[in-house]
Amino acid sequence: MSLNFNLSEIDINDLDIENMGSWPVAAKVIFAIILAALVATLSYFLLIDSKIDELNSANQKETELRQLYRTRYASAVNLDLYKQQMVEMENTFSFLLKQLPTTHETPGLLDDITYVGTTSGLTFLRINWEPEIEKEFYTELPIKIDVVGDYHQFGNFVSEVAKLPRIVSLHDFSIQTEKNDRLRFNVTAKTYRYKETAQ
Repeated sequence: MSLNFNLSEIDINDLDIENMGSWPVAAKVIFAIILAALVATLSYFLLIDSKIDELNSANQKETELRQLYRTRYASAVNLDLYKQQMVEMENTFSFLLKQLPTTHETPGLLDDITYVGTTSGLTFLRINWEPEIEKEFYTELPIKIDVVGDYHQFGNFVSEVAKLPRIVSLHDFSIQTEKNDRLRFNVTAKTYRYKETAQ
């Protein structure tokens, strides 16, 4: 059987949809190609296109899950190290908390500062607690100190304050010349009390 396509013998007006069997071979082939293209297009959009979107979504989800797995695997592998670091941090935090005075230790701290100053050769003009300053996790306890001495005694005082077992920091200092070439040293010492309720 030979297929001869002669498009000139196709007359659209002569083609009867109800009697396709009598169509010329060329018309049947063209119709079959158009029908196949239409079926393929509809099949793609109705059946395949949504599946491609699902596949892309599944691939993206797989990538996210793989990344999550890698992150959690790394955490699981280092869990013992993290636990060890946590214990070390808790020990360090506990050690630092012990360096902050408790409420009943603050009068003793004032005595310690006075003792350090007098053994350094300073003369105290004034040493007073200032109003407490509330912060988020701690309370700041400022102490206003006014002493007379020389530079060497001031340096010795600052050095000895740094050696106290409780945390004390010195702020806002000024030095003025007094009579007899003595120097007046004004400074604010600050210590801190941890708020237990902040835990």
